[in-house]
Amino acid sequence: MAADAPQLSLMSLEDELTCSICLSPFSCPVTIPCGHNFCRDCLLASWEDVFCCPQCRCHFPTKPELKKNTVLSTVVETFTLRSSKSEAEVAEKEAEEAEEEEKEAEEEVETVVRCDACMLTEASHTCLTCMASFCEEHLRPHRENPVFRLHQLSQPLSDLSHRICSEHHKLMELFCIGHVRPICSLCLQQVHKGCSFTTPEEQRMLKESDLKNKLDLLDGRIVKNQSIVCQMSSMQDKLKDDAARKKEAVVAEYQLLHDMLIQDENAALSAVDREMDSGQVKLNVLTKKFTENINTMSAAKDQINGLLAQSHALKFLQTSYTLPPAVNFDPYTPRVNLDSKKVLAIQDFCAAFKEHLTEVLQQPVEARVQLLKSGKKTALGFPPVSFGAFQTSEPGPETKAGAKKKNQSKRKSDSASKEAKPNEAAEQLKKLAASMENLWEDPTKTKSKGRPAAPQLSRKPETSKVTPNISCAEKRSVLLHFGRVLNFDRKTAHKRISLTEEFTKASVSEELENYPNCPQRFNVCSQVLTSQGFSRGCHYWEVRLSCNNFIGLGLALKAIDRVGPNSRLGRNAQSWCVEWFNVKLSAWHNSVETVLVNPSPKRVGVLLDCDEGRATFYNVADRAYPFHTFVLPVSEAVYPAFWMFSSGSSISLCKLQA
Repeated sequence: MAADAPQLSLMSLEDELTCSICLSPFSCPVTIPCGHNFCRDCLLASWEDVFCCPQCRCHFPTKPELKKNTVLSTVVETFTLRSSKSEAEVAEKEAEEAEEEEKEAEEEVETVVRCDACMLTEASHTCLTCMASFCEEHLRPHRENPVFRLHQLSQPLSDLSHRICSEHHKLMELFCIGHVRPICSLCLQQVHKGCSFTTPEEQRMLKESDLKNKLDLLDGRIVKNQSIVCQMSSMQDKLKDDAARKKEAVVAEYQLLHDMLIQDENAALSAVDREMDSGQVKLNVLTKKFTENINTMSAAKDQINGLLAQSHALKFLQTSYTLPPAVNFDPYTPRVNLDSKKVLAIQDFCAAFKEHLTEVLQQPVEARVQLLKSGKKTALGFPPVSFGAFQTSEPGPETKAGAKKKNQSKRKSDSASKEAKPNEAAEQLKKLAASMENLWEDPTKTKSKGRPAAPQLSRKPETSKVTPNISCAEKRSVLLHFGRVLNFDRKTAHKRISLTEEFTKASVSEELENYPNCPQRFNVCSQVLTSQGFSRGCHYWEVRLSCNNFIGLGLALKAIDRVGPNSRLGRNAQSWCVEWFNVKLSAWHNSVETVLVNPSPKRVGVLLDCDEGRATFYNVADRAYPFHTFVLPVSEAVYPAFWMFSSGSSISLCKLQA
């Protein structure tokens, strides 16, 4: 064991003196600033454009100065010399051990045991009491004479010396448990007096039992380890599947962001094109007018030249000519360019968006998540005052007091600091940012504010024919009694929405529809209303959804904003909607969100009870299962309203049959 210690120390030292690049002992070792050592040639070969440590990946701004580590070089030379000597000693020792093993093998070659009585016949048994081997003929006294009955017989043994006590020359028929060695009867009375002992056969049985127990333990451990290995293999497969699913989800989210940016880019480019077209129309009109003036004045010039060429003096004196009105028009060069407020706002928005997005992406992923969840900035790092703090034109009663205090503090601040008025381009930037209706919304956030209480109606409500208990499933035949046939209103449809099947199906298209511009049309959000509104009675309709993602349906007043940033359903006081955003279902009103349990319906029914001021949404299957109810004031007509965002998604108004 002592001889093996230097060999082990050399092996551990060899790991420390090995280059991690070439995996060989150092050749001209050098030390870099991070403290690691490498061969000079190996390190230079690993450096190309970037200078970093191959082991700890520490980056260096400039190429470090490399100097030979003389101490480490001396240690490597000493180690090489000693390792060569130790290898020679090991080889010599191995040769000696091989010779000894060959000798032992030769001695262990089975030889024929002869009978000690006749020395001719092969022995069949060996008597451990007589310490002699006998053939069957000379073994007859041991088998037939009772005197030899207690003699112990065994298989023929060629060498009995290892069974004879070297001190007392007697058979070692006992086994000392304390000293773990065979002994004779005289050893037990002298040297091993007081020691626990047993027979070799009993000791062998105990030894075999212990080894069998160890085998059983090893079998159990092996089975358990194999089970763990199988579980880890299954876990690896599960990890791969989970990684594939998460990658698909991430790709889908990034693709959605990409589509949103492409859509907004196209809208910005279209706005620039419209500005260019407007300027060109203005220039064309002025060019046409100036050209007509030139033609008119050229004709007048020709007429004057004709008069000057008149030879008859009296006739010339009697003539007169009045210049055309075009002479009095002073021509001017119009100042037409693309530096309008809208174009400047587009450019400012792109620069600001790029700056904020760059700032967010430079942060680690964990910091980005905290940034998204914090209230200081919106989902992409924009300050709320710039892109998320739009107010409705008619704020609700719960916000008027806060707005009044805010305006008072603002007036005080303005009078104290005499700040300049905000740039008009910033206001245009807000309007342009609102066109990216879904980009700033964090679907993981929910607002904790409660829904404002519905005001009491001044008129006396009529008796409702609908069962007041809506907490359980309704029979669809009862609801169909109030069924209504609806059609989409083409004048309200956003240009991304295509209306087909006699205005009963609305689909989202990539190409804009050629709808005429009108004040009723939604210009920011891809929404559409129906042509029918309801202010009295009970009404029921059903819609079929192509998907349960980025789609919403609800009710809206006629006064809902069509062009402002708050025209989105549920983000103002004039609309109510249930909305599917990714895998989440939410109810929205006045920008207050209530997260619901998502039944993922394919067919949704809406029961509007104008007299009770209540709208209930149902998951229609074998029966109608209610999943949310709005309490709303119906002092004026409300219209079924719909919002869609994903390309290819559609909503169909169902033809109801009782």
